[in-house]
Amino acid sequence: MPASPRFPLLLIGSFLALYLVWGSTYLFIRIGVASWPPMLMAGIRFMVAGSLLYAFLRWRGAPAPTWQQWKAAGCIGFLLLSCGNGGVTVAEHAGVASGVAALAVATVPLFTLLFSLWFGHRNTRLEWAGILLGLVGIGLLNLGSNLQSSPMGSALILFAAASWAFGSVWSKKLPLPQGAMASAAQMLVGGAVLLLGSLVSGERMTAMPTAAGWGALAYLIFFGSILAFSAYMYLLKHVRPAAATSYAYVNPAVAVLLGIAFAGETVGPAECLAMAVIIGAVVLIGLPQWRKQEGALTR
Repeated sequence: MPASPRFPLLLIGSFLALYLVWGSTYLFIRIGVASWPPMLMAGIRFMVAGSLLYAFLRWRGAPAPTWQQWKAAGCIGFLLLSCGNGGVTVAEHAGVASGVAALAVATVPLFTLLFSLWFGHRNTRLEWAGILLGLVGIGLLNLGSNLQSSPMGSALILFAAASWAFGSVWSKKLPLPQGAMASAAQMLVGGAVLLLGSLVSGERMTAMPTAAGWGALAYLIFFGSILAFSAYMYLLKHVRPAAATSYAYVNPAVAVLLGIAFAGETVGPAECLAMAVIIGAVVLIGLPQWRKQEGALTR
């Protein structure tokens, strides 16, 4: 049955890529950092994905970004990929479980609303209630044994969420390249920054990556980067930022289940309670956004 005009197939596919593919990337990052230094792996991931996507788009006739577009894409690539995804990768290397990392990143919609205030957005009472509830969830999450055992990982994962949220909001105001070229340019700049960070921090390969390490990198390049990140940039251009970040509803559950099933991870009572509170907060925040969209579509 074809999708109705209200829910075009490209929009549905983009949301599914974010919900399911990005939910699985936390496990593949966990597998990858067992073989790769974290910033090196993330840098290679985005440089390869960005180069492939850029070459394909140029071959298809897409115009090269202008200097202004490169600068805009560089700013967003630094925030979303170098700080956001890079922070998650380093945090998982520091010992943060993949499911807990996904749960911490579920706070992105909270930070998104807070940063949106700087750009003139006014929050409703329901949204403020969601923000306050989300802060309680963050506190509960930090009471869990997982983040307490890795204070640096805890700080990194929240910094990554805040960086991703600010970049997502700011991207709406910048002259980014059209279509998937925005993703390619951001991945090239973000990947270059991560490789520079790897070099400066003294990361070194001590052994050849395992087959699982190579497989994880390939999955992150083709599915986690080219497919899912392009879907995210598409949604940022066509829906409100809070709706684009609604993958936070699903990603923690997907990541926790995969981490338990394939990585032997455990989630304690504090983390379980934090998951319920944070997802509840994201639901409160999302309700006004979805109501506005539905109202606009029915006019």
